[in-house]
Amino acid sequence: MFRLMIQKLKNNPKKIVFTEGEDPRILEAAARLLSGTFLTPILIGNPEKIHKVADEECLNVRGVTILQPHTYDKMDEMVAKMMELRRGKMTEEQCREALQKGNYFGTMLVAMGEADCLLGGATYSTADTVRPALQLIKTKPGNRIVSSCFILVRPFATGGNQVLAMGDCAINIDPSEDDLVEITQEVAQCARRFGAEPRVAMLSYSTMGSGKGPSVDKMRNACHKLQALDLDFPVDGEFQFDAAVSPTVGRLKAPNSSVAGRANTFIFPDITSGNIGYKVAQRMGNFDAYGPILLGLNAPINDLSRGCNALEVYSMAIITAALAD
Repeated sequence: MFRLMIQKLKNNPKKIVFTEGEDPRILEAAARLLSGTFLTPILIGNPEKIHKVADEECLNVRGVTILQPHTYDKMDEMVAKMMELRRGKMTEEQCREALQKGNYFGTMLVAMGEADCLLGGATYSTADTVRPALQLIKTKPGNRIVSSCFILVRPFATGGNQVLAMGDCAINIDPSEDDLVEITQEVAQCARRFGAEPRVAMLSYSTMGSGKGPSVDKMRNACHKLQALDLDFPVDGEFQFDAAVSPTVGRLKAPNSSVAGRANTFIFPDITSGNIGYKVAQRMGNFDAYGPILLGLNAPINDLSRGCNALEVYSMAIITAALAD
């Protein structure tokens, strides 16, 4: 999977901005990226601190682009652009103050075309990564919300990889039916980018009416709304998880479904079940989990776990850049 993404980037190299350039994990990932020719890292931070940390960690970051807000030579242009994007919601002084922070400064680098994508969250919260993206990059035409997806990968014993997609596990706490319609379409397209032809299961504690309740109704109604659209992938439900993934249970509980027992893309009713679900798969199913991959924005902006390691930063950098058109 990563070989394919790297080859794509070699054919069309990208620039990625890291909002926490002084973090040793970011520097280790950046040093690894610098040794390749497919993705150029831009680090936000103090050059002296960055080189000091790199020397202490024995990392070669010579030649890396380092930007810090208070010495940035295009700051006046950036402030003007930010005021335009905020449309009177922030004064010049407020914009200048916000741009001293790496998350806003980095997001504006993407908004101005100085970078193709952004990866943050090694020290920032998810909210501090998503908020500037919503304010400055904004959602794609036709999208109302930002959502998220985790890609889970596990090798088959016979070769190749099993690839699953799960959403929304990180952003929307209790999505509405219409939110789920949008989330499902975004997660399905994300699954496809990672080589999984989506077969989407709308998950619940009920299978095809076996249970009752508002959450069941929400998933069933969202499924019906999706099925009324001209989609190029199958979606069905509501399903319990066993009916979604086990051919035997699927045939028993939903014999007329083309998705039951064969699903590889899973939509959860809320963030609680989604977050628990992907972590169960990761920890007990021995899947590698990549994400959260933010969906619905005009440019790839992704969030790291604050407990991430350098390899996860490197992997998410490749994933983020591969999502840039």
